[in-house]
Amino acid sequence: MEIRIDEAFATGDFAGLAYAYAPVGLVITENRVIRDCNTAFAEMFGYARDDLRDQVFAMLYPTDEEFVNIRDRGVRQLRETNTYWDERIMAKKSGELFWVRVRGHSFTPDEPLMRAVWSFADLSETRPYIPLTRREREIISYISDGLTSKEIAKKLEISHRTVEVYRAKLLKKFGVSNSGGLFHSLGGIGSDHVVSRSGD
Repeated sequence: MEIRIDEAFATGDFAGLAYAYAPVGLVITENRVIRDCNTAFAEMFGYARDDLRDQVFAMLYPTDEEFVNIRDRGVRQLRETNTYWDERIMAKKSGELFWVRVRGHSFTPDEPLMRAVWSFADLSETRPYIPLTRREREIISYISDGLTSKEIAKKLEISHRTVEVYRAKLLKKFGVSNSGGLFHSLGGIGSDHVVSRSGD
């Protein structure tokens, strides 16, 4: 690879070099299939690059259900502005869950997920993963959507009191006193950019 590096500096053709060695994960997708990725992306998830090429993106999520519920987030925003970002929980090859920041750009804005490029940053050092049950992730996501406890209860077909119990447990788990503190603990960002729902 050293020859390629020398050639890039000699010719001034740095695009391939930048893609391959960028210190952030980069991935090219086509209809939610990984067409190519750089070394940083593969290493972030514990794979070799060849292991990820032409694989469905769902393999990098804790469950298929979580992939289904997250996959269409950002489509509207990409269509309108061709920019999108969020922070979400994903899964390494080992099964370890961790927070990543995802940013996207579509080459086909009318159909944003047809062809796109994404960057992924591992947030583990600044935000360790705190295990949540599926129900806790569901409730956090609905809270982030601005739903009240009564509205969440209706969506999940459980009692309002049960939602309040989960809410109280989440506040205690993160050591905060309100929803704002909860979202701050989930990354210090606005709720619009926290994606963690595992089911509707």
